[in-house]
Parts: sequence; C-alpha cells; structure tokens
Amino acid sequence: QVQLVESGGGLVQAGGSLRLSCAASGSILRFNAMGWYRQAPGKDRWKDRWLVARITSSGSTDYADSVKGRFTISRDNTKYTVYLQMNSLKPEDTAVYYCYGDTPRGVYWGQGTQVTVSS
Repeated sequence: QVQLVESGGGLVQAGGSLRLSCAASGSILRFNAMGWYRQAPGKDRWKDRWLVARITSSGSTDYADSVKGRFTISRDNTKYTVYLQMNSLKPEDTAVYYCYGDTPRGVYWGQGTQVTVSS
C-alpha cells in the first residue's frame, strides 16, 4: 500500500517562506508524476482543488501561473520525498495542500497539510 505523508505546513506572515515535504512509503521512481494540489478555505476538496505544481519521473516541472517564480518543486529519489519550496507567500496561498503520486495503478493522496498566510 502506497502512503504519502505531508509535513511542513504552518502559519507564516505574508512575504515569508515554507517548505512542504511529501514522504512516500517506498521508492518514488514508481510514480509517473508527483505534485501538490491545494484546496482553498471553505472549498470542496475534490471539486475545488487545483494543481499547484508537479514533477515527472524525468524531472520535468509544471506550475500554476499564480505560483510561478515563487514556488519550486523538487524531488529526492534517495529519500523518497518530494518538496515544495514556497517563497514570497501571499494570503491567497492559504489552503490545505495535498501531495499526490500518479502511478499506472492509480493516484495516491496524502492527508493534507494546512498553510496559513497572514497579511
């Protein structure tokens, strides 16, 4: 059973930084892609989530326009971990961030980590 565990969320002032981590229970090389979705406050997790960033097994990355230049996704295959470095945070970045991993057998999700950016 694949497990993804997020950490690193918290409360930060606008302009600050946080680094989220997503640790997998085994090798992340089995994932075609891994990344982060977020769910804004008061929104439905499955209907209103949207992709923040993703990284493929080959290392290619994609970002939502609203986070380009501020967020960086990376992976450490030896630690089975994907990271999301978030800089210049804004109040509108406040959300629950969910890690996911896409495999031929399906998509796996973490439990989510709360990020709150105060103005």
